[in-house]
Amino acid sequence: MTTITSPALRARWQALAPREQNMVLAAGGLVAFALLWWLAVAPALSTLRAAPARHAELDTQLQRMQGLRSEAQQLQSAPRNTRGDSVGALRTALAQRLGNAAQLNVVGDRATVTLKGAPADALAQWLAQARSNARAAPVEARLTRSTAGASPAPNAPVPLGGAAAAMPRWDGTLVLALPPAQP
Repeated sequence: MTTITSPALRARWQALAPREQNMVLAAGGLVAFALLWWLAVAPALSTLRAAPARHAELDTQLQRMQGLRSEAQQLQSAPRNTRGDSVGALRTALAQRLGNAAQLNVVGDRATVTLKGAPADALAQWLAQARSNARAAPVEARLTRSTAGASPAPNAPVPLGGAAAAMPRWDGTLVLALPPAQP
């Protein structure tokens, strides 16, 4: 049945009874099966079980990347703003979203916004408008939570329960980089 190379092992093998030889062969087969399971089958089954979750995660990443790609393509295809258009868009959005809670100062290719009691949600909406409409990118922010209960900005949503003072507000400055001047 089997070939044993060492004369001492061959003598020992032949000294075993046929029943003992069968038990040794069965034990060897069991060890070989266990090794095959642990080294080949179990990792493959583990990968197979984890595949649906990993597939869903990768699908989510793909959708996010496609969304970012379409946003980048939309920004690339939009007409270029002049610096005056960008500053005008910043001023308009600032007046609409933050009202008297913010002041804009433009020097060169930077726009500095000074905030006093600006509502957090209105500030976030204004930053999104600044990025998409004026193509201005924040480069520096020095914000602290406001302790004063400033009046709500125009068009600012009122939180549930009508407690406008409970809405977080910010004091400080934001510096935005304006798009480069067109030749």
